[in-house]
Amino acid sequence: MRWIYLSPHLDDASLSAGGWIYDQTQAGNAVEIWTIMCGFPPTKALSPFAQYLHAQWGMDSARQVVSDRRVEDKNSAAILGAKARHFNFLDCIYRQDKAGNWLYVDIYTPPLKQENYLPAQIAAAISARLKPDDKLVCQLGIGKHIDHVTVRLAAELLKRPLHYVADIPYLFNFPEHLKPSTVGMKKKVERVSRAGLQAWKEAILAYESQMSMLFKNHRAMRGQIHQHFLKFGGQAFWEKA
Repeated sequence: MRWIYLSPHLDDASLSAGGWIYDQTQAGNAVEIWTIMCGFPPTKALSPFAQYLHAQWGMDSARQVVSDRRVEDKNSAAILGAKARHFNFLDCIYRQDKAGNWLYVDIYTPPLKQENYLPAQIAAAISARLKPDDKLVCQLGIGKHIDHVTVRLAAELLKRPLHYVADIPYLFNFPEHLKPSTVGMKKKVERVSRAGLQAWKEAILAYESQMSMLFKNHRAMRGQIHQHFLKFGGQAFWEKA
């Protein structure tokens, strides 16, 4: 049996559940982080939105972004004792329609009709790699990031039991989204050890290129993760009743 964390991007699983992942692996459980939206774009062209984000990350090409972030992800997973697996679907900032038009100029937007097919494609890719006894963990989609919402839709198409976790740091920025995102669900809290809490913070720090966009600074990150840990008393999960 494996615990499979479905991570929309190359950081989401470590951000949202790093402490529990560490404790799971330390207890001898097999844990894998499957990042969905981390494929290499087929073109070197970038939308103005992507160019803006690249400037924030201090990177030029999409190939550099994906390559460097995949390395960060493997380093983060190693801190937690987990295995990283990377899928080839594109991040929303790189996606185009059939005519070559950029689809997204904002990450906080509902899925477009042109991408109605995408959740089913993702679900099929996930399903092909699953084993019968695998346990799945999915992001709730707090913050309404298009990729988080899409991966949740894909996970729910699998028709398998799901454990949901709150998306961090979006939970800190949109706390009002938690209640509507968990309607009809039952909350469960798993203990996270002090070692797990420390590993959680260190795993987040492994995403060096993303830190300035995720948190004000390293100290702020440590403080927010610690307060989140104290608020829930460990790792909170939600399951459909």
